[in-house]
Amino acid sequence: MRGGGRTPATGAMMPRAVVATAGLAAALLAPGTAGASFLSGEAMDTAANVLAWVVLVLVPVVAIGLFWMVHVLPEKIAHKNHHPQRKAIQTLCLLSLVFGGLLWPLAWLWAYTKPVGYKLAYGTEMHDDYFLEFAEKWRKGELPDAELRQLRAELDAIEARGALTPALRSLRDELAAGGTRPIESAPVAAVQTRSA
Repeated sequence: MRGGGRTPATGAMMPRAVVATAGLAAALLAPGTAGASFLSGEAMDTAANVLAWVVLVLVPVVAIGLFWMVHVLPEKIAHKNHHPQRKAIQTLCLLSLVFGGLLWPLAWLWAYTKPVGYKLAYGTEMHDDYFLEFAEKWRKGELPDAELRQLRAELDAIEARGALTPALRSLRDELAAGGTRPIESAPVAAVQTRSA
């Protein structure tokens, strides 16, 4: 008989799908030859040696590099935000390495805080580099008059508290002697006013 067989007890035909499923299950459950790897012999030994060296050398180097990059993030954030206490934040990041990362969250929080107490003590909440960057813009003639007035006012407020560093003192003196624009940018300003 084609397509199925009769069951002995009832004489009914079995559907083809049931027969095919039973045959597939029997083939999958039958024992076959086992293969542990697609490599054999010397190739297997070479692959194991390469993998061992990667795990022993490369993985720790990458892990240490990532650990270091994460630990200096607060320092980079403090530098980007011109935090006046960034040297202390940097020191806390290094100490965190010694103490197994326990101090790192404090450095992270400190890098994002606004230094209110520092402003009360010194008259500013910015690092000296912030003012020196404005000075570079001023020397190139790229600083608008409103920002120049603000820069002078901030330097005067720091001077009033007696907390002006030598670099900021010389910048303040240079701004006082230079007028509203530096001398080398005066022709550019004159051309701009003529064209307006």
